[in-house]
Parts: sequence; C-alpha cells; structure tokens
Amino acid sequence: MKKPVSKAEVRAELEQETERFLKRGGEVNNIPNGVSGKEPGDAPLFLNRRLFIEPPTPRTPVPEVVAAIEARRRVPPRRGAMRKRSRLPQPRRKVIYDDFGEPLRKVWVEDD
Repeated sequence: MKKPVSKAEVRAELEQETERFLKRGGEVNNIPNGVSGKEPGDAPLFLNRRLFIEPPTPRTPVPEVVAAIEARRRVPPRRGAMRKRSRLPQPRRKVIYDDFGEPLRKVWVEDD
C-alpha cells in the first residue's frame, strides 16, 4: 500500500513551489485585513467542492492472513480455571432505618 503524504511533506512542497514562483519573477500581493476574496454573488464554497477526487487505492489481498483470522474466529474460546469461592460467610453492609424510613446508620452483618 502506498504511504500517504504527510503534512510536513505537503508544506515542504508548497514552500518549494513558492520559491520557484518568486525566482521566475512572480510577485506576491499583500491584501489588507478585512477584505474578502469571495464575491457576494458567488455560490457557497461547500457546493463547489468535489469530494473523493483521487482514485481508490488498490488493496493488497492477503488470503493466508484472512484464513488465519477466520480459523481463530471459528474456534470456541477456552475457559480459564474457575476461581473457587469460599463457603465461609462474608460480612455485608446493612442499613438501619428509623421508624419513619430514614436511614440512621450502616452496620456490617455476617450472614449465617
């Protein structure tokens, strides 16, 4: 697959083109701030932009890699050793409520 062009490469290329333009006698005009380059009667830019201009990149088929992935997908996953649970009673937190249903405090209780 072809390596995509990085931003640094694009900047370097633009800088080289600018230098070439200036060496051939080209001139850069300074435009004052606040002046727009868009004419009032022009259509919006998003209507003029063409998307997906470049041709699609060719894909490199890799059948052995695809076959290995598919084979792994078909095999059921192995179950690891189950952790044995202790049968000893575990303490748990219990909320004590007053006569009006408001929580008073939390206490630890061992279930038997």
